[in-house]
Amino acid sequence: MTSAAQYTWAGRFSEPVSDLVKRYTASVDFDKRMWRQDIRGSLAHAKMLAKQGIISAQDLADIERGMAIVTQEIESGQLEWSIDLEDVHLNVEKRLTALVGDAGKRLHTGRSRNDQVATDIRLYLRDAIDDIQVLLKSFRSALVDLAEKEAATPMPGFTHLQVAQPVTFGHHMLAYFEMFGRDAERFADTRKRVNRLPLGAAALAGTTYPIDREFVAAELGFEGVCENSLDAVSDRDFAIEFTSACALLMMHISRLSEELVMWMSPRVGFIQIADRFCTGSSIMPQKKNPDVPELARGKTGRVYGQLMSLLTLMKSQPLAYNKDNQEDKEPLFDAVDTVTDTLRIFADMAGGITVRADNMQAALTQGFATATDLADYLVKKGLPFRDAHEAVGHAVKAAEAKGVDLPQLSLEELRAFCPQVENDVFSVLTVTGSLASRDHIGGTAPAQVLAAIARARQRL
Repeated sequence: MTSAAQYTWAGRFSEPVSDLVKRYTASVDFDKRMWRQDIRGSLAHAKMLAKQGIISAQDLADIERGMAIVTQEIESGQLEWSIDLEDVHLNVEKRLTALVGDAGKRLHTGRSRNDQVATDIRLYLRDAIDDIQVLLKSFRSALVDLAEKEAATPMPGFTHLQVAQPVTFGHHMLAYFEMFGRDAERFADTRKRVNRLPLGAAALAGTTYPIDREFVAAELGFEGVCENSLDAVSDRDFAIEFTSACALLMMHISRLSEELVMWMSPRVGFIQIADRFCTGSSIMPQKKNPDVPELARGKTGRVYGQLMSLLTLMKSQPLAYNKDNQEDKEPLFDAVDTVTDTLRIFADMAGGITVRADNMQAALTQGFATATDLADYLVKKGLPFRDAHEAVGHAVKAAEAKGVDLPQLSLEELRAFCPQVENDVFSVLTVTGSLASRDHIGGTAPAQVLAAIARARQRL
């Protein structure tokens, strides 16, 4: 048993907390990662209390001196985190009070752990979003570099995993650049709603002390304050929104991972991934497994799970704060860790991708990739599109029966399906001609890919 007297709230209680309950309710093992944000918020709160005459200037000086020591002790690993003190807030406050005495006890004037933890989480997520944006920029830049290197490298474009039309590998990579650009926009938008100050709401109803919330908001770089004290301490929308943005980002990572795994298979052979991102087999010496993209696919489900955890956590909570909300941190922290580690690795991995242009070119001879170009050619010769579509369908059937691609059919054979066909048809049926003909913004023509890359670099 733990003595009830050592807890800051113990005055009301007549018996100690059991060790099992203590372990069950403590959060310090995971929320101690917010210690920097906790100290930052406490220093801003103390500065406001002194400005408002609620504590003395000497108290503020003692708190600032004590927090500097606490910071040094945590950074050096000297501070012993105690499960008996439940969470990061009480561990920091207890050590501060041991260092500076009554000034440390006065720090909590005008606030509650309810608005304190809500502030810490918002500060933590704001920092995490800023870090993610840096990593996203690095990853997107690596995708652009790869796209520029392969701006004119032809490959099959697919729908339904069937060969559809020729595209360039650079164009394909820029599709992911767009996806991750939307992710960056979502995190930036989420940050606006994260960046509101809950501190000052106290437990749920505000405080009787003459506090200045706007001052604290300015000190901490918040864009404003949470307008309703009940909502301020109980809101976790911002955490759910953040995790939703993480889930969308990981979905994009997983789509890219699926393609990397498929492209690296010897049956496809479009790319090689650098050895440092792969592993071998314990039994098959020839194997080179794309473990990083495979694991990223798996970790996507992990982040989806964290989002569902937070949605479920909040769905039945009455106002205001409830102990349930202690369960918000581990899903959040895991989502942050998963996304930041994944982005860091993928930015490096993108630079270690080697394209097998010969295999891509060979794949373009299968699946009649220029059939749509032939249909467009016939339309330009005056044939209605539906008639052109049907004529090309018959040509494809004939080529398939002969075991050849469309460009290998003779002029006479092609004219049998449509008499409008002329000698210039063969320039249309080449991969190079197909790519070059899609010369508009968003198209796969190499010139347009290079123009898109230039725009992408400006956006970065």
